[in-house]
Amino acid sequence: VHLVESGGGSVPSGGSLTLSCEASGITYRRVYMAWFRQAPGKEREGVASIGSAGSTNYAASVKGRFTLSQDSRKNTLHLQMNNLKPEDTAMYYCAAGPTSATLITGPLRPAGYNDWGQGTQVTVSS
Repeated sequence: VHLVESGGGSVPSGGSLTLSCEASGITYRRVYMAWFRQAPGKEREGVASIGSAGSTNYAASVKGRFTLSQDSRKNTLHLQMNNLKPEDTAMYYCAAGPTSATLITGPLRPAGYNDWGQGTQVTVSS
């Protein structure tokens, strides 16, 4: 599995960014894909996830501001981030995992995901 993130950058508070994750080589029969983020000195946290049937989950801290979508061929994941805040500053990672694992661990917990991208940095200035 190969996951490539893009779209990170630096924006002022209140700004917007769209992250994209291009996926290839996924062979799971049913797959969850998600965005996670990790700020310096903090644990990796789930931001948003989408299952193979299209169901989405969002972290409480981003609900109403971030929107996750997937293209019709399911090989690209997008995260539209609006009204960004300084606390959104982090490295953002795309992840993929089999549904059988993610539903056991929770779709916003890293443990259920086997495959990770290299990350893209998001910096929000106050």
